Amino acid sequence: MSEQSDDLLRCLVHIVGRASMPTETVRQLIGKGKKQIDAFNLCDGTLSQGEISKKCKINQGNLSRTFDRWVKNGIAFWVGEGNESKLLHIYPVPPGSPRKK
Repeated sequence: MSEQSDDLLRCLVHIVGRASMPTETVRQLIGKGKKQIDAFNLCDGTLSQGEISKKCKINQGNLSRTFDRWVKNGIAFWVGEGNESKLLHIYPVPPGSPRKK
């Protein structure tokens, strides 16, 4: 698949994601803490779990459980297979705390 096709598919995922799940819902499902938001935003389908773990300084075991939770909640999904698989978020969220209702 070409790089342009990959970019178009990511764009489509982001558009559908925004239409189906508001930012505040995604933010709540990500979890508390700046590290989790940073890790989520790095899940753009280009970095491995190990790379995200190093960049965010999150233990790989904890990050793996976090990734599983995100996938189960429908805010991220795996692309690729085996060691080449990478996580893709439905769309990046702006940094900051969720608004209190």
